[in-house]
Amino acid sequence: MHTGEARTMAVEALLLLTAGVFVIALLYSSVGHAGASGYIAVMSLLSLAPAEIKPIALALNILVASIGSWQFWRAGHFSWSLFWPFAVLAVPSAFLGGYLNLPTEVFKVIVGVVLLLSAAQFLARPPAEVEPHPPARPLAVGVGAGLGLLSGLTGTGGGIFLTPMLIFLRWASTKTAAATSALFILLNSIAGLLGNLSATQSFPKFGVSLLVAAAVGGLIGSHFGSRRLAPTAIKRLLAVVLVIAGLKLILT
Repeated sequence: MHTGEARTMAVEALLLLTAGVFVIALLYSSVGHAGASGYIAVMSLLSLAPAEIKPIALALNILVASIGSWQFWRAGHFSWSLFWPFAVLAVPSAFLGGYLNLPTEVFKVIVGVVLLLSAAQFLARPPAEVEPHPPARPLAVGVGAGLGLLSGLTGTGGGIFLTPMLIFLRWASTKTAAATSALFILLNSIAGLLGNLSATQSFPKFGVSLLVAAAVGGLIGSHFGSRRLAPTAIKRLLAVVLVIAGLKLILT
């Protein structure tokens, strides 16, 4: 392929990727979600390498989780006593996970499973709200350490696991779980990205355009909400995207 043809293909791929991230950000934010798993799904569907997916996903996590953390903090849903035991070892573990690079095949399978679990969350009904009972601190510290390492390794931030765990084990109410996970994702993603940058000394240049697309899409989606599609329909659509991307990673 000639250099000019390769450059054209690169530009076309970047435009498609940027448009995909914009749409995912718009749809996720319209139903109150940040969209980290959706961005990974888009990058996976377009066959980006793990070395590109991981740092970009962590950077996008930082962007969307910053907005979510601020919103939940202002609304009064954040609980420091619930949060800190999960975070105390999660952050250094996320740095280690970001520094380490899994073999490509292992990375694809783990992230594929994460995307399938994320899809299941969109389809599952949360249990009825009851009086929450936070876990024992040693348990929370251990869980946080494991999720922090996994978040750094995969670029997911860890919230995809922490949120359903908090809700389904009745460790927190739905809104408190969301607030806890938002800051958990933010700190883990910062640590994971720093670890990744320490190891690679580089960040994909086209990642900047994706950050802009996610910010614009997120602002539009959160402002206008879902007007044409019902929230349930949007969640099912996103679940389909996640399933396709997850299976693609696992089976190819």
